[in-house]
Amino acid sequence: MRPFLYLVFAQDADGYTKTEYNVLRTKMINLDAYQDLLAPINQFLQCSTPDEWVEEAKKPENLPTILVDHLLCELKAGQSAMLLIRKYAVDDASSLALLDWFKPYEDFAYRKTGSLETLKGKSNISKAIIAKSDSPYSQDLIDKMVLLIKEELHHFYQVLEIMESRGVEYKNIPASRYAKTLISHMKTYEPETLIDKLIIGAYIEARSCERFAKLAPHMDDDIAKFYVSLLRSEARHYQDYLILAEQIAGKDISERVAEFGRIEAALISTPDEDFKFHSGVPVLTA
Repeated sequence: MRPFLYLVFAQDADGYTKTEYNVLRTKMINLDAYQDLLAPINQFLQCSTPDEWVEEAKKPENLPTILVDHLLCELKAGQSAMLLIRKYAVDDASSLALLDWFKPYEDFAYRKTGSLETLKGKSNISKAIIAKSDSPYSQDLIDKMVLLIKEELHHFYQVLEIMESRGVEYKNIPASRYAKTLISHMKTYEPETLIDKLIIGAYIEARSCERFAKLAPHMDDDIAKFYVSLLRSEARHYQDYLILAEQIAGKDISERVAEFGRIEAALISTPDEDFKFHSGVPVLTA
């Protein structure tokens, strides 16, 4: 397989002006340092993002949709991790502290109260998170998920900064089919439900990482640098979810992982009328 650098830059240089060519080349050299990180993600995912999606995502008129959906995806990623540890890992007092932690972000996203300024510095939790005494994997879940939450909420703030700098107005937009379809395939009994949630989390984080890398060469410099800066944390999140799933299962889960991989790949590689950050092949309308 050719390095990711060349997969991204597969177009003939004649398709670009000299300035565009040099900008893309500079950005891809920056991505080249992430090959060791991206290789296992590209192997984990059962398909690559289709070129048609990249072509649609890089259009200037679609930037507001990409940014707003990315903003909401960061919040939902944090919420998913928070719900996991509330259900499986923490005591009642810590559960309430987690809800308080998310309140300003949810107020902004769902109730349109607050601002960039009021969210500043809110990504760190001020109270200790205490593990349940009767769960053998509580502390592992807490350690990995609390770090993930901090990073996702910080990323939410960073996306909002970019939106404000570009005059992109926030509006709450519906979620794509992606996550809800994956969730619809979860088993309904424990611990398999938890294991499936963790596997789904791994796929969402891995796909996000892959798409940031795909998009970065085509975006303005500030967004390109931001997307590249996200690669390391997104890759770690995917690994953390998968490690937790394997630890909690205590058995080989490769078949279940592969099953979700097939579902995820179908969502990415089939036509999708709703263009979003995790959508499938765009269906062009007249």
